[in-house]
Amino acid sequence: MKTIGLFLFLYFFALSSFAQVSGNINYQQYSHLPENDINALFSSNSGFLFSIKGLANIKADEYVAIFSVTQGGKTAREVNEIINKRISVSMDSLKKMNEIDVYVDMITFVPVYEFDLEKKVFSKKTYNEIPSGFQLKKNLHIKFKNPDQLNQIITILAENEIYDLVKVDYFSTDLEKIKKQMNEKALALGLEKMAMFEKLSGSSFANSEKRATDMYKVFLPLEMYQSYEAYSSSEIMQKKQSNYKQANKETTPYYQAIQEKEFDFVINPVILEPVIQVLYELKISIDLKSKDLERIYMLITPQGELKTLNINK
Repeated sequence: MKTIGLFLFLYFFALSSFAQVSGNINYQQYSHLPENDINALFSSNSGFLFSIKGLANIKADEYVAIFSVTQGGKTAREVNEIINKRISVSMDSLKKMNEIDVYVDMITFVPVYEFDLEKKVFSKKTYNEIPSGFQLKKNLHIKFKNPDQLNQIITILAENEIYDLVKVDYFSTDLEKIKKQMNEKALALGLEKMAMFEKLSGSSFANSEKRATDMYKVFLPLEMYQSYEAYSSSEIMQKKQSNYKQANKETTPYYQAIQEKEFDFVINPVILEPVIQVLYELKISIDLKSKDLERIYMLITPQGELKTLNINK
């Protein structure tokens, strides 16, 4: 294998400017964006190392919403009857919807205590805890495919005093297919980059030792929500010491997806709704040991011509 005695690699970094409309998020002085770095670990003793990074935005095709149901009562029987009726009526309405599955998860069933005052003649007042009833908690796991159905689900449950939406999990049946697609795309780009390095260095990597490693990271919408407070307060000029009370400021949560910057390729780049985001990195190491290289020395003549010097004779 042949190579030039001095390698010169030029790296170009493109900085892109985007005109955008900014919202009230700018009231938040420091906005922490999701970590978009992915780093597949690789040890290289010699040669050079390069990587291909990709991002895929995957729209979910199934969802599971979890609602918490809490019921209190004087007796265990009373608590069970009331909560079972609330859940049963809700499930009857939910089953009328298309492609809805419901699972009831038992969470806790505990006694509730209150304090009773014990009066004594020659001592201080004593408060004793005594059982006052029971509290039962159950969770409803509701699977659906159309995200628009969530509004209807919330309405049905609210009619039975079930309001606590714990979370919504996102699932995609295309996840493994997208991972394979990212691997193939990264490999093709890696071969292109390797050919570019061969052209720049004037050498062939065909007989060089090569190693590769890769890594995936998956981010769900549940992990990507942030919040801010948007407000502007006036300063009060006080001559005398006085008290003042500030109004409660509204906190706004919002979905913050990983931005597509600093990736070699992006699958489904336009995001309209919360999506499952997959990060992928393919890292390739090429070992260029000096003993495997036949060095070529070049001379630039005063006329600007490039000539090869044969120093082996």
